[in-house]
Amino acid sequence: MNSIDDVQTALAEQDYVCGRALATVVFLALRLGRPLFLEGEAGTGKTEIAKAIAATLGRRLIRLQCYEGLDASSAVYEWNFAAQMVAIRAAEAGGQTPPDLFSDDFLIERPLLDAMRPDPAGAPVLLIDELDRTDEPFEAFLLEALSDFQVTIPEMGTISAPEPPIVILTSNRTREVHDALKRRCLYHWVDYPAFDREIEILNARAPEASEALSREVVAFVQRLRTEDLFKRPGVAETIDWAKCLLALDVLNLSPDVIADTLGAVLKYQDDIQKLQGSEAKRLLDEVRADLAEDG
Repeated sequence: MNSIDDVQTALAEQDYVCGRALATVVFLALRLGRPLFLEGEAGTGKTEIAKAIAATLGRRLIRLQCYEGLDASSAVYEWNFAAQMVAIRAAEAGGQTPPDLFSDDFLIERPLLDAMRPDPAGAPVLLIDELDRTDEPFEAFLLEALSDFQVTIPEMGTISAPEPPIVILTSNRTREVHDALKRRCLYHWVDYPAFDREIEILNARAPEASEALSREVVAFVQRLRTEDLFKRPGVAETIDWAKCLLALDVLNLSPDVIADTLGAVLKYQDDIQKLQGSEAKRLLDEVRADLAEDG
């Protein structure tokens, strides 16, 4: 991909619709070999862009899903103790010397180590997803690993990547990620898309939906994002809802349809209860009035 336009076109071929600002930072990350740090609300497409980039470049996607308590051993490697014990007992039974227990034969590779290995197809795409769920010690470890693109296994030594992986980190900003890690990366805030952009995304991901239904769905979801909700719906929920409505052969929204399918859009009961009764009809009437005004 030799230009920003190439990036937009290539991602669009993978049904990922992005604006020029995001395409620019992706282009720069690929051209400069810098990690890309994407921050934003859940459901805005941060994870999906890593999948789209991997598919576009024909590279493996290696995903490290972060969680509270994640440590270096879980992210890099661990030894297959069960296989080691079997090997020891088999050697003892046969009167032989046990094999080298700390070799590749007994090594279980986790995502970070896997990303450092050579790959005939080229450097993989390493997705470090929801980094904000981890704690500061893991961040410090990750900072070192991404600085030199190498990891150390005490029993085997240091393993360096022959070609640095394409690294994409995401955060839902449930906490602040340390500045030292951000400085190693190119940064972009992934926001909810504007109406026209979200229509484009929905057309790419749910092309069977009629124009009228797509406009109502997107307009209604965007109106929900302005309400006082515990968790605002993301683009992923827009796509899921449209697919649910298509499965039910719905042609247009109605208060009853909204009430029956809100679980595809809102994920907390308190939020769903706010849309019960006349509230859904009120929002739908406002949405239709706005759509009629816009032509």
